[in-house]
Amino acid sequence: MNADELKKDILEKVAEYYSLVHRPAVDAAFVPGETRVNYAGRVFDEREMENLADATLEFWLTYGRWSRRFEKGLADYLGVRSALLVNSGSSANLLAFMTLTSPLLGDRQVKRGDEVITVAAAFPTTIAPVIQYGAVPVFVDVDLDTANIDVARLEAALSPRTKAVMLAHTLGNPFDVRAVKAFCDRHGLWLVEDNCDALGSRFAGRFTGTWGDLGTSSFYPPHHMTMGEGGAVYTDNPLLRKIALSLRDWGRDCWCESGRDNTCGCRFTKQFGRLPLGYDHKYVYSHFGYNLKATDLQAAVGCAQLEKFPSFVERRKANFARLREGLRDVTTLRYFSCHPEADPSWFGFLMTVRPDAGFSRNDLAQHLESRRIQTRNLFAGNILRHPCFDALVEGVDYRVAGSLDNTDTIMNDSLWIGLYPGMGEARLDYMIRVIREFCRK
Repeated sequence: MNADELKKDILEKVAEYYSLVHRPAVDAAFVPGETRVNYAGRVFDEREMENLADATLEFWLTYGRWSRRFEKGLADYLGVRSALLVNSGSSANLLAFMTLTSPLLGDRQVKRGDEVITVAAAFPTTIAPVIQYGAVPVFVDVDLDTANIDVARLEAALSPRTKAVMLAHTLGNPFDVRAVKAFCDRHGLWLVEDNCDALGSRFAGRFTGTWGDLGTSSFYPPHHMTMGEGGAVYTDNPLLRKIALSLRDWGRDCWCESGRDNTCGCRFTKQFGRLPLGYDHKYVYSHFGYNLKATDLQAAVGCAQLEKFPSFVERRKANFARLREGLRDVTTLRYFSCHPEADPSWFGFLMTVRPDAGFSRNDLAQHLESRRIQTRNLFAGNILRHPCFDALVEGVDYRVAGSLDNTDTIMNDSLWIGLYPGMGEARLDYMIRVIREFCRK
């Protein structure tokens, strides 16, 4: 048996192993009240495992052909010029924001003390890079129906120091990106879309994450697709792509791929900074960067996920519709709504307990958990109320534009349940029944 034949045999055995060990149980195996209903989970088949085994046999452990293939596939799907694979969605947010701090951007460079408009009802790593760099996040309240930024408050949040807007599409529900983009264009601001919970969502027919200057995604297992850990930054702007690539790859000036030399054509021929003439371009650094690359093993899984991704989006939409229809007459809860131009690829099913419900959010959450239904709060709720803000000074380290009353309502009264593609109708119907029975009481 030669190497090709042996590899073929190994991959066939991997597919056989998947069928024996990992093939998901059908809904008939679901036992209400006993089987755990997770809010999210991996959805995969033998293709992911075969790709992973294939990449393992190659043993090219860092960025390589699978990573390049994934980047091209993601960019093609979104309709953007380029995508850069990174090791997590949080790293994607870090990379996207730090790209805006490059001196190559001239007057539009975000500097320490400059302001970035965002919301406090967010995941921490949408905000963390801003604070860690020394810029100032400006927090704006959200709309209760969409859990997204109240765009009517944008102008009031503006100041002469404002340089950017950085926002997430909450649980897959697109914010009014047309209004936010118009605001940014009007005032010469960068727009970063945290698309980590919204891959596959559209606004006015266009994918979220592609309206702004930079978009980010996460491929952590609960997200719309997974490679275990992983994320991406994507853009149509060649200069932003150049900066992001440098920052992702140690801050280097050279763009030669790992394992390749002198594709830039200037390895020993140019002057850089105050270095000696002809200093090796592979070791010239134009930014203070990181190593945020993912591995080819992760990318191989992502390539298989990307092939089936459109079906994931459709299943999420169908699952949301089933939950919404099943709870349509439960009036003690307030449900997500979306902008008329939005077509969400839902990440979760958000519910807010109304003031006159007669029970609290925690009452509902504890009841659901006692029935083996996993629940989650809307991330930080209000990030300003967390211990990480205790040492920060309002007006210096951050600023609040107006009240955050709706943000506090979400912190106190909202939770969400899952609707991921592997959920199955029996689990969805069980969640509907448990919620209806509790609210009736």
